[in-house]
Amino acid sequence: MEKFSFITRMPNEPGALHKAAEIAKKYDGNIHRIHYNRKIDPNTVFFEISTSKYSYQNIRDKLDEIGYLQTSLKPLNYLKFDIYLPNQPGALFEFLNYITSANANIGFMDYDDSSKRHDKLTVSLTVDNPSSVNMLLENLKSHYRLEILEYDTEGEKLDETVFYIEFAQKLREIIGAEDDFLIKLLNDINHIVQELTRLGEDPKRVFESILLTGNTLKDTSGDKFYADIQKLDLSNNAVLYCIQPPCGGNIYVINVQEEMVIIDSGYGIYHPDLLSLFQNCGINLKNLKGIYISHADADHCGAAGFYNVKSFMHKGTLDIIEEANRAYGSNAEECILEEVYTRLINMFSKFNPPVNVEVFPEEIIKTRGPFPVIQSFKVGDLQFEVLESLGGHLHGQVFFMCFDEGLLFTGDSLINFNSLSEDRKRYNLLAKDLMTSVNVHGKMAQKERKALIELASKINEEISIKNKKCLVCSGHGAISLLSGDKLETYGQLNHLKKNKNRF
Repeated sequence: MEKFSFITRMPNEPGALHKAAEIAKKYDGNIHRIHYNRKIDPNTVFFEISTSKYSYQNIRDKLDEIGYLQTSLKPLNYLKFDIYLPNQPGALFEFLNYITSANANIGFMDYDDSSKRHDKLTVSLTVDNPSSVNMLLENLKSHYRLEILEYDTEGEKLDETVFYIEFAQKLREIIGAEDDFLIKLLNDINHIVQELTRLGEDPKRVFESILLTGNTLKDTSGDKFYADIQKLDLSNNAVLYCIQPPCGGNIYVINVQEEMVIIDSGYGIYHPDLLSLFQNCGINLKNLKGIYISHADADHCGAAGFYNVKSFMHKGTLDIIEEANRAYGSNAEECILEEVYTRLINMFSKFNPPVNVEVFPEEIIKTRGPFPVIQSFKVGDLQFEVLESLGGHLHGQVFFMCFDEGLLFTGDSLINFNSLSEDRKRYNLLAKDLMTSVNVHGKMAQKERKALIELASKINEEISIKNKKCLVCSGHGAISLLSGDKLETYGQLNHLKKNKNRF
């Protein structure tokens, strides 16, 4: 027994769903997920079943025979027109005979003989076969006065009677995928829509958040890319860059004389833009010795595969990348929301994870508060420690600390949210809309944040004699100083944007 999924498009009439279930039963298909929501699309039903490969093929063949199986997402022909019917009994019935013969689906119909336009019927419909459209129009024109209002063969004006086909067309514009891939993707998307609807979310808002995520990444790359940059001079001619791209996590560059490392790589989709930005800032990648990854989310490791250097990470981070499920290794591992979101964001952001990987050892060297120190490394004369997180935001997340310079890289566990631009705040909320939370363990995430604040405070106390302060380098937002238990932006931010594909 294997698990299979398929999409059916069936007539909105009594007994249609029963007929599909009867076919599944006949070939021993055990239905373990079904989703139909008339408010979304009155004709589309999603199935997941367990059966043998042979039986699954029989089910598909029988559904295809009766015209139920959705095998294509090509745009339907959309037609909207005004037609003038004779004012006599049976006029509407005769007109509908033509519509039925063309296998057209009516999406809208408006007629009222008490209005000034009493003899005019406005109709919108969709037709699968282009030749059927031509035949329908010829038949109607030969019997009625007809005024065509809209005729669309590109899928741009589809109404909500074919919602999933319209949605697939919008996905195609973002990722350029073929029908087979889109059908599988729609099954995944429908699964999180089903789950979020069960949790009380508006399904249309879920679809909007998915498209907005993909379009925002697409629309902020290339000529429309921009970044906010902080450049800080450290001891012994060391320089720290914090680069905030339009969306997603920060990229940090630490340059010490002839040696350089990157902490977190950002989204893959931004990589060409970041190369241009590096050049503009005088960052020479020939000195790059390695990339240190804080955690497995696409906005922190999704471009690491573009660099011809080794990437260093926690074993849990590598596991999540390989499993393509950001909830892997946590109590939320079976959550469909986390799993599907991972696939969506990896696809939209052109995920290119590292392949030349070295994982941190599991042996605990010492502790910093509740955080085990599992590794150390040097960049020039700067000594760093790798602190293992508690797994609140993500399994395998690590923090990096350079005590002498007061640098604390906190990943996504401690962020100066007030330093985020409004556009970045809106984008970050999309992930929450699709998963309900960006943390896989909410209570542990709170504990991590509190412990990081205490650690930053302790660093402040111990390096104050050197006239230094702890610089909190968050996964998002500006480098900040600790003020009580709050974060305040440190230093100056420079805003760079492209002009004719150059900064």
